Amino acid sequence: MRINDKTPKQDGYYMPAEWHEHRCTYLLWPEREDNWRENAEPAQAVFQQVIQTIAKYEPVVVGVNVSQYAHVLEMNMPNVQVVELANNDAWIRDCGATCVINGRGRLRGVDWKFNAWGGLVNGLYFPWDQDDFIGAKMCAIEGIDRYRTSDFVLEGGSIHSDGEGTILTTEECLLDEGRNPEMSKEQIEEKLKEYLGAEKVLWIPKGIYMDEDTNGHVDNICQFVAPGKVVLAWEDNEDDPQHERSQIALDYLESQTDAKGRKIEVVKIHVPNPVTITAEEAAHVDQVEGTFPRKEGDRLPASYVNYYNCNGAIILPIFDDPHDQAAIDTLKELFPDKVIEPIYAREILLGGGNIHCITQQVPKP
Repeated sequence: MRINDKTPKQDGYYMPAEWHEHRCTYLLWPEREDNWRENAEPAQAVFQQVIQTIAKYEPVVVGVNVSQYAHVLEMNMPNVQVVELANNDAWIRDCGATCVINGRGRLRGVDWKFNAWGGLVNGLYFPWDQDDFIGAKMCAIEGIDRYRTSDFVLEGGSIHSDGEGTILTTEECLLDEGRNPEMSKEQIEEKLKEYLGAEKVLWIPKGIYMDEDTNGHVDNICQFVAPGKVVLAWEDNEDDPQHERSQIALDYLESQTDAKGRKIEVVKIHVPNPVTITAEEAAHVDQVEGTFPRKEGDRLPASYVNYYNCNGAIILPIFDDPHDQAAIDTLKELFPDKVIEPIYAREILLGGGNIHCITQQVPKP
């Protein structure tokens, strides 16, 4: 499919909110032994659970490297299409296409330049060449035209849209030196507006504490639940480093209005108690030069806000933690028409992200 010369905004396209009806969800299959422990088998079991849960509500497309194609195909999962899709790792939220729609029933994809969360400055692995093709391949599979930002690095987990002209992001990520160091904050904001069809960008200062893999992606700390309304990862304990980050975000959001002039309403969801890597978990990840290490005692960026909003359901990571039930109850109140589907997601977290990070929606135009 062709690459468009203009920007989505110039062509009348915009990024819809995640609760906009989906045509399908894409995932990639994990297998990287220097990121996923025990040959990725524990992570694969949880990915399969996520895939089959989403597939109850909408079609799922699973991209796999050729080495795993027969294995995944033989799982014979209902409402799931398995396609050969060469990749470096399984974070399709970040390397996949961000789909945009217009008011005339058309769909296109934004194919962001991807450099593994920082390139040669502070990226997580090298090479990342196959991941950088994922956006284009998604568009080809969907049969849609695309926009390619060959001069601009972005990951899908660093943005959220309310579908009405407002984008959420973090300064910690988008202003990181490994992304677009030659651009000012104002230039980056203009790029977001042009390629997401937006009018206003809200810049939360920092993401979740110890979210070093992504430099503080917004999808781990805050996301829209409705126009003018967000959920925020919160920590009550003032001695915990997350408290200051959450408080700064709260103060910022409550001082802002969205693109339509609405004050931002903030709903807090308490983070789980600190989650750290065990000695056994660290010992079963291959240590390879040039990739991000997993060490015993490292704190992981656990958050309930990293959920996925699909057709009819909220796919929610839980952690066998005392705060699990409160997160479930809060989301039930926020989404009374949706089923809350909790999934024990520690294995995904050990890889550096969570359920939102491994999914990418294609909206129904």
